[in-house]
Amino acid sequence: MQPSCPKTLRHLVIRPGSQPKLKDIDTRDVDFLAKEDKAREQLAEDIVAIDRLQDRLYGEGRRALLVVLQGTDTSGKDGTIRGVFNTTGPLGVSVTAFKKPSEEELAHDFLWRVHVAAPRRGTIGIFNRSHYEDVLVGRVRNLAPKDAIERRYDQINAFERILAENGTVILKFMLHISKKEQGERLQERLDEKDKNWKFNASDLDDRKLWGDFQKAYETALARCSTDIAPWHVVPADRKWARNCIIAAIVRDTLETMDPQYPKMPWKASDFTIE
Repeated sequence: MQPSCPKTLRHLVIRPGSQPKLKDIDTRDVDFLAKEDKAREQLAEDIVAIDRLQDRLYGEGRRALLVVLQGTDTSGKDGTIRGVFNTTGPLGVSVTAFKKPSEEELAHDFLWRVHVAAPRRGTIGIFNRSHYEDVLVGRVRNLAPKDAIERRYDQINAFERILAENGTVILKFMLHISKKEQGERLQERLDEKDKNWKFNASDLDDRKLWGDFQKAYETALARCSTDIAPWHVVPADRKWARNCIIAAIVRDTLETMDPQYPKMPWKASDFTIE
């Protein structure tokens, strides 16, 4: 099945075959949301609903949901996981953070480490970064031959189709922040001692390549937004808005999946506990 999206948020979906321009998408746009206090109230309701629906998904045990969070440094991937999924039952949720590949991972095809992390049936899997690193960092940093990078877009689409045809619904979110906002968040990591651990000097190197990364994202969005796994570009300069948007889409998708607890071949009244 195709993932679902509330009508008010459908403009965030990248239509298959389109050529998105990130500079034309406002990173601070919240006009389509309720006022912040009301939006936060809705977020709280959505979080509770996600937990309830995840329990049904786990009980059903037939399908899975994969949530891909992709974005530049400081775009809020960790914050989204905490803000949307922290209250969801831990038995049915897995989080995988994809960092620089190990020697073992580099000895296989680029999707090897990703496929093994795909969520099992009955669970929600969250990718903090993902297989798209191999057409983003890989492209900008020239970590593979150009022809190999070009082949990866079709390989990613084929991989996602395999997951979808085997019961995994895929939601992909590009957390879209401005360069100005990123600069402020990086400075905050330097200024606040309890956030120093988040700072990585290599983030400054990537920041110098901002334009190249934006182009790489546009290519990935254009080449890999499909009917079965469309991309959503989420205005992420405002953290509360980012969380509200993603929670609403995740809830809507789970409600469309409508997982059901399995029916037992017995009745509770058949048993007596003494």
